Amino acid sequence: MKDTISITDFDKLDIRIGKIIKAEEFPKARKPACKLWIDLGELGIKKSSAQITHLYKTGELAGKYVVAVANFPPRQVADFTSEVLVLGAVKDDGACVLISPDRPVKPGNPIS
Repeated sequence: MKDTISITDFDKLDIRIGKIIKAEEFPKARKPACKLWIDLGELGIKKSSAQITHLYKTGELAGKYVVAVANFPPRQVADFTSEVLVLGAVKDDGACVLISPDRPVKPGNPIS
């Protein structure tokens, strides 16, 4: 278990619903990954590199809703700037399952 944080610490995170609008393979990434373009509503379209290739094909990702942290600083991954962190649950075998709402939600809506 990680260190306990306060609700004030949690409230610093800007976690939002996003809708994937485009996905591409990312062969230049050190670990297998995809490039994602995610509609975050009023925040616009943001890019993310996601290590989700064990369970997802790029062709099936457009239209999928995801949960993303929008206020981390951008991170350079090979020749791609990842602007948001897409959240997922790690299975015992190391594969990442994307976290998504069970009903459509307007892109950009916050998680509380």
